[in-house]
Amino acid sequence: MTLMLASGSASRRAMLTAAGVAFTARSPGVDEEAAKAALAGRSGRDLADALAELKAVKVSSQMPGVLTLGSDSVVELADGTLLDKPDSREQAADHLRRMSGTHHDLHSAAVIAEDGRAVWRVVDRARLHVRPLSPRFIEAYLDAEWPAIAGCVGCYRVEGPGVQLFTRIDGSHFTVLGLPLLPVLDYLRTRGAMPA
Repeated sequence: MTLMLASGSASRRAMLTAAGVAFTARSPGVDEEAAKAALAGRSGRDLADALAELKAVKVSSQMPGVLTLGSDSVVELADGTLLDKPDSREQAADHLRRMSGTHHDLHSAAVIAEDGRAVWRVVDRARLHVRPLSPRFIEAYLDAEWPAIAGCVGCYRVEGPGVQLFTRIDGSHFTVLGLPLLPVLDYLRTRGAMPA
């Protein structure tokens, strides 16, 4: 059974490849800004789930008989504010200032669709505790990481210098990277897409 990843994310592709999953990838071509506007008012968890489903179902409807994996991640600050990918270095600096000295939740959702409908889903949460960040550190960090982190919700890559932002991370490393990988692997084995 073939797996299609409905994502352009290099991180998600790398996780599946490292885990030995055979797959092909296709960008879902979803207008995320319009989708987020239509889904306004949802919690971070529910927004991640809805966006993952939207991506999976869109690609799955074009690929009959193929298991299609969609995924999305949303950062939710302690006060409930949802952060998106930064549009500019200045906005990234603002996000880092807002996260400094507090914690936030990262919700990562995975939805598998088949024949244009969702057949399985999981949403996992990691809680990330950000140390107090000085203005000097934020500038030096962005000098090193911008624009590479422009496509990263939360403005960090924990597999790189972004790990310096945190005092503690509670939850799965895979969830932080953008895909709750272990439950996905379990489902793929159940469906016969991987050896059990």
